Amino acid sequence: MTDAKKSKPDPQRVAVLRSLPLELKEQISGEEAEAFMYNKELPDSLLEKLKDYLEEDKGALKQ
Repeated sequence: MTDAKKSKPDPQRVAVLRSLPLELKEQISGEEAEAFMYNKELPDSLLEKLKDYLEEDKGALKQ
């Protein structure tokens, strides 16, 4: 079991993922979604997919 599975996902981040358009959600992999929901470093592939939905300061999402 991964560390992410032991903790709970960030409810605000889950809500953000759920609010995305269906065609975008279908493009996001499980690994990308997990990284986002569990506040891990986001893969560049996910940042590229979300570029039209992110604020100017993308670094704020990376921790």
